Amino acid sequence: MGDNTVAAGDNVIAEKYIARSSAIAARLIGGEMMIMSSRDSTLFTLNRTATILWQSADGTTPLDEIVEHRIVPEFEVDPAAALQDAETLARELASHEILQISEQPILPRNPVAGESWAKGSTTGESR
Repeated sequence: MGDNTVAAGDNVIAEKYIARSSAIAARLIGGEMMIMSSRDSTLFTLNRTATILWQSADGTTPLDEIVEHRIVPEFEVDPAAALQDAETLARELASHEILQISEQPILPRNPVAGESWAKGSTTGESR
């Protein structure tokens, strides 16, 4: 749907976008993502599913598309259950300020020189 909503049975749910926080240090080691929060130096180890979610968190791809195209094919799981689990995981990571969650695309605060803002925005504001 073009209005940032998705239908789920009889319910209409706002689309969610996720983006990696810039206040972290991250490294992929042996298929697992190691993330350190710059806020309090807490170290997090993400499992394979969380690593896929993290790597796909570009701020412009809706969470349901990440689940549909990356999680479901990788793990051969029920799409509805996978989306529910991904939303829970995203909220958990956001509570530690590792991910950002929004109902609108999350634009980069400082785009790389030569890159344009997504969807025609002319400001650097992400909210």
